[in-house]
Amino acid sequence: MTHPSPSEIRAARLENPKRRERDLADQLGITEAQLVAAHVGHGATRISPDMDRLMPLVNRLGEVMALTRNESCVIEKVGIYDDYRGGPHAALIANHEIDLRMFPRHWVYGFAVAKTLEDGSERLSLQIFDAAGDAVHKVFLRDTSVIEEWDAVIEALKLPDQSDTLTVEPRAAVEPAKVDPEKTDRLRAGWDEITDTHQFLQMVRKLKLNRLGAYRMAGAPYVRALVISAVDTILHSAAKTGLSIMVFVGNQGCIEIHTGPIKEVKQMGPWLNVLDPGFNLHLRTDHIAEVWQARKSTKRGDAISVEAFDAQGALILQIFGVLAEPASAAIWNDLVASLEGRPEEVPA
Repeated sequence: MTHPSPSEIRAARLENPKRRERDLADQLGITEAQLVAAHVGHGATRISPDMDRLMPLVNRLGEVMALTRNESCVIEKVGIYDDYRGGPHAALIANHEIDLRMFPRHWVYGFAVAKTLEDGSERLSLQIFDAAGDAVHKVFLRDTSVIEEWDAVIEALKLPDQSDTLTVEPRAAVEPAKVDPEKTDRLRAGWDEITDTHQFLQMVRKLKLNRLGAYRMAGAPYVRALVISAVDTILHSAAKTGLSIMVFVGNQGCIEIHTGPIKEVKQMGPWLNVLDPGFNLHLRTDHIAEVWQARKSTKRGDAISVEAFDAQGALILQIFGVLAEPASAAIWNDLVASLEGRPEEVPA
């Protein structure tokens, strides 16, 4: 397949100024990273995606907006990149506003982007992509950011290679549910031994299963299949009551988390949106194919989650109660218990 040249990509961007980068890239038959790379020297600069270099410099930019997405959901949080803790396999930022779990091997390409908007203003961002050219994480400056630090930050991160083309790897297919009925007893026995939610994936991987496969196998009291509208019900109920919740949205390279109440929930076409100061969520409800309630033991009590998956088996988002707030967690547990279940026949 012949890809458009960088100049043709830039021309297409000019002809479609309102189209989202991801949608324009799909239209052109390229990845979003290749679309951004075509603008190197025209508003974009290649930068190092190395977290240990990047995160302390992002901190210098002050209050920014952090964005993480997958095919079906986008989460946006406003805050400062304080309390970065690196690691060769996993890193994190954990403060009240910005809460990220990051996996360095998927941070492959980085760009600083200065995009001129229709009103003549510039939107400044740092954008990270994986080897397949899919967005992993983005940082957008705001009016409240320390914009005078931008040039110094970019100069510190700028790479010698400033080419405007990019070769990407084929995108890995989503792993469908891995089910093995003969392992059901072992799965339940392992589930009974969990004392921390992070142990769950380790346990299912040892059994050569995956998250969705385990949910389809385990049955009560470990999981319960819910109706597709359960996520909509939860978000509207939380907004109405002021209930604090935890929302996890991620991809293979980054998971972003919101903890706290939500206020305004609004449906716009297929998108269900949370539109709060400092927190936005955009969810394609028409992509949800399965919803599961899962219960996992922790030292602070049972962690009960509601998790949505798409038709390919990809995890879209997870919603938890806040165990650190026992009264809130109890209300969350009652809310989840009241959700309508569905028969545990799942799509073929």
